[in-house]
Amino acid sequence: MLAPIEHRIAIELGVRPSQVIATVQLLDEGATVPFIARYRKEVTGNLDDTQLRTLEERLTYLRELEERRAAIVASIEEQGKLTPELKAEILQAETKQRLEDLYLPYKQKRRTKPQIAREAGIAPLAEALLNDPNLVPETEAAKYFNADAGFADTKAVLDGARQILMEQFAEDAGLLGTLREYLDEHGVVKSVVAEGKETEGAKFRDYFDYAEPLGDIPSHRALALFRGRNEGMLQVSLVLDSELDQETKPVGHNPCESRIAARFGIKDQGRPADKWLADTVRWTWKIKVFMHLELELMNALRERAEEEAIRVFGRNLKDLLLAAPAGPRAVLGLDPGIRTGCKIAVVDRTGKLLDTATIYPHEPRCDWEGSLHVLAALCAKHQVELVSIGNGTASRETDKLVADLMKRYPAMKLTKIMVSEAGASVYSASEFAAKEFPELDVSLRGAVSIARRLQDPLAELVKIEPKAIGVGQYQHDVSQTRLAKTLDAIVEDCVNAVGVDVNTASVALLTRISGLNSSLAANIVSYRDIHGAFADRQALLKVPRLGDKTFEQAAGFLRVIN
Repeated sequence: MLAPIEHRIAIELGVRPSQVIATVQLLDEGATVPFIARYRKEVTGNLDDTQLRTLEERLTYLRELEERRAAIVASIEEQGKLTPELKAEILQAETKQRLEDLYLPYKQKRRTKPQIAREAGIAPLAEALLNDPNLVPETEAAKYFNADAGFADTKAVLDGARQILMEQFAEDAGLLGTLREYLDEHGVVKSVVAEGKETEGAKFRDYFDYAEPLGDIPSHRALALFRGRNEGMLQVSLVLDSELDQETKPVGHNPCESRIAARFGIKDQGRPADKWLADTVRWTWKIKVFMHLELELMNALRERAEEEAIRVFGRNLKDLLLAAPAGPRAVLGLDPGIRTGCKIAVVDRTGKLLDTATIYPHEPRCDWEGSLHVLAALCAKHQVELVSIGNGTASRETDKLVADLMKRYPAMKLTKIMVSEAGASVYSASEFAAKEFPELDVSLRGAVSIARRLQDPLAELVKIEPKAIGVGQYQHDVSQTRLAKTLDAIVEDCVNAVGVDVNTASVALLTRISGLNSSLAANIVSYRDIHGAFADRQALLKVPRLGDKTFEQAAGFLRVIN
């Protein structure tokens, strides 16, 4: 019998079981990871937020595993086929994959060829040929003709017997595990260009004739292969390394077929049934086992690649969110552009929009002097200290423009900083931006975002859906549910690590606070607008629908200045 879930997680994390048990209890009571990490250290024995996130993920997986284990035991028991040995194996299974391998022979299937053959009474023939290869298959088959069931000749009967053995071989859990392990170690992912797609699929040319061991493929190459296949540009398959090296291995030698044969004592000794049994082994591998394992291992490769891509995305997002804020200073935001011009937005030290403009310093107008004049006038009028330049198209040219401005007007003491404009266009067209700036042109809203994200990157970037910030590769190729869940957790951790000023925070920022949701965040802002600034944290209890439990979770992450 496996150890309790909490003890298994404790071993995996290298912590004491008591720490895990205490954390699980807090999670089950509705406490959030940021709250536990910061305010329940004495209960969890100082587990940090990374350990807590891992613990939460493993808890979910292992609880699902136990639910599936119970369902499988109940299903096999209902069929009257649960032996003490099988039950022990099921109870010892440590992964969902192992559980499904054990359940495979007992899974309710639609009416299959092996089932039809069994119903026609052909199972004893399959068993006899496997146990005694000295029997002549054709002679033995004649004893099992059953025209009414569709087995009227030797070929049909022997095919039925073969189907029965193929199913038996393919559903052996121990054998499946061995073959999966071998294929995982010796599998090679091979890709070739799809016929006639050489020109259309040119961006995938690195994979037109490509082969790499399954275990060595980095995530970016795996995701590129899957994208090429999904777009119909590549044919991707899994092969054994021995199949790529036929010069050193005799043609027809297949180590996986050899393992199936060895498992069931099948040898080629020139006996009458040996060739028939060898063909059965070959068909088992090709039709039943390999196709199943190829699909499974390629899916596992995709999952590993997605996890790594999501991890990189998360790391980049965290760096962006926790970039040092410039603080409460007047900022001119510049969203660079060529043909459509550079959009300008000036915000005051609190982030309030003061002014907007559009200049055309680059091709085709090349109004360099006019652009400098507009910039100088705006900076002087609003006492601008910082110039925030988006790093998109024409950013380098726009950076030169601002450098020229600073050179001509040294008395203004301007500082220019290049910022990531990732997600600015998404924000511009969002419902949030439309509510914030209903009268402002969409193209100018991006400049506001670029200005504000220099003042406080975190407060501005939380307004954008995390995956739209675009700081990772292949974000559209990975599981959108898993990506969203991971990135949301990172945003939540970042916001709660820093905390927010409850009297200035937006609904978007408050929504990410431990214990709050979008409706409670909206209630806080609405209450603040009606009654004025919160004098202290206790005043939050007057907000509609914000009860004691929510207050306990959220209060520590909300700052009331002075």
